[in-house]
Amino acid sequence: MNRDIVARFAPSPNGLLHLGHAYAAMVAHDFARERGGRFLLRIEDIDGGRSRPEFVEAILADLQWLGLTWDGDVIYQSDRFESYAAAVERLKDMDMLYRCFCTRTSMRQAQEAGPQPEGPDGPVYAGTCRHLDPALARERARTEPHSWRLDVARAIVRTGPLDWYDERHGKQIIHAEKLGDVVIVPKDTPVAYHLAVTLDDARDGISHVVRGDDLFASTDIHRLLQALLDLPTPTYFHHPLLLDESGAKLSKSRDSASLSVLRTAGRSGYELLQELRAANFPVGISLSAA
Repeated sequence: MNRDIVARFAPSPNGLLHLGHAYAAMVAHDFARERGGRFLLRIEDIDGGRSRPEFVEAILADLQWLGLTWDGDVIYQSDRFESYAAAVERLKDMDMLYRCFCTRTSMRQAQEAGPQPEGPDGPVYAGTCRHLDPALARERARTEPHSWRLDVARAIVRTGPLDWYDERHGKQIIHAEKLGDVVIVPKDTPVAYHLAVTLDDARDGISHVVRGDDLFASTDIHRLLQALLDLPTPTYFHHPLLLDESGAKLSKSRDSASLSVLRTAGRSGYELLQELRAANFPVGISLSAA
């Protein structure tokens, strides 16, 4: 086994897996196995309000049905809240975070006032709360819900120019103005995806982050956090996505057909996986452009 190669599949247990998840898990699994490396399974269950034990059970059953095996025990993000909190405090001590009191309504109104450039999480945040007086922000925080955002411009000044490498897309240069100040600690959960996944990939020794092209833009944020927190930078491999007949990616929110339906109907998971490997997709399903 080549222990220098480590990839992972990291689904969220807030719904049932669909064909797009099967494809993503297969690409990451095969990437590691073909290189003699290790393949890890991490359950991203930081959102306690949406994560469900029955969805975790379904994820494990679906992957086993497909014939995808992982190395070691299943990893759960919910076991790591202390490490996330420690990283948040470190970023605060570095003066990289600021409180944000903006509501979804106020942000939607700002978007309606004029077109906004797109960032990793949608329209780039306008920085409304970035220049709030710290004392005033602390006082408001006593009674008002707030998130914590990363001051990206300040962070780039500290780190200097940054880049990262993708095996499909080549070398990528980070442009801070395209990112916006992303949320690091949401109002309703202990940590945001960006910080959790960055810390976890470092902790789990991930050498190659193999994931869909829909997360390509997020990698700039992850690379910035790696630099701030002195974490290693893996190589990336962002693969195409499975699209439905309308050209939209398969997703839980669009009620894409679940693997559990196929599994309980008696469909062969092994045969399905072989079809995915051969790019033999069901009618109406296609692969996004390279």
